[in-house]
Amino acid sequence: MFAAVTAAIFVAMGLTLVRAFAGPSLYDRILAGNSFGTKTVLLIGLMGFITGRPHFLDIALLYALINFASTIAILRFFSYRRSQEEAA
Repeated sequence: MFAAVTAAIFVAMGLTLVRAFAGPSLYDRILAGNSFGTKTVLLIGLMGFITGRPHFLDIALLYALINFASTIAILRFFSYRRSQEEAA
């Protein structure tokens, strides 16, 4: 059963990568990157559960915080850049 869940997460990650490369707008690509990070957190947690290593949950939580912070930083950067282009 865990193999099926792992395969499903990999399929979802693949579809997210397709969306990241083919996204029509910048925000679609950023959302796909955030979604890919969330699926990575799920995969790390699942691997920790399968292998019986609870330390992987700490790694997954840290990665989730980094994913959240980087998404906010990227959105702020592009928002700032867009406002600078409109002012010029």
